[in-house]
Amino acid sequence: MDWEPTPLVIKAAQSLKPGRALDLACGAGRNALWLAERGWNVTAVDGSPTAIEVLRNRAAERGVTVDARVADLERGEYVIEPSRWDLIAMCHYLQRDLFETVQSGLVPGGVSMAIVHITEPGQEPTRHRLKPGELAAYFDRCEILHTYEGMANDTAHRHLVAEMIAMKTAVSDPRERTH
Repeated sequence: MDWEPTPLVIKAAQSLKPGRALDLACGAGRNALWLAERGWNVTAVDGSPTAIEVLRNRAAERGVTVDARVADLERGEYVIEPSRWDLIAMCHYLQRDLFETVQSGLVPGGVSMAIVHITEPGQEPTRHRLKPGELAAYFDRCEILHTYEGMANDTAHRHLVAEMIAMKTAVSDPRERTH
């Protein structure tokens, strides 16, 4: 099993001051562990009890704390609170209705990242793959810091992907304002 963090997580986090991070569809937690080892307060969510157990064991072995939770994101079993997170990662997972919630879950200046599989030439988009160029539309309220489409830069995933790192620049929804 590849325990190295996703290169995009490193790229997104390296220039940020550690704060609250949310790793959605975290799998066995390679990104959550890497962030926790660098001082982030990490919550990691995945629908697989086995993956979360592996994550908890790896965190204990490494002496770091990760709030690891079993929750089915498609069923809404985990709620992303508005204006709470400094960093939200969604790597190699596509759930279109989460993009809006991820944006609202960021604090102003917070960063989200997404890696999704995209279709090969001649293929139609599916539930698990976007068409090339589609990912940017989901980050229309953010400043785009990085975008890439092509072969994954991750040894664990060898497919065509779209990557996005985006920063929430301002409070755009009055319900997100804190008093």
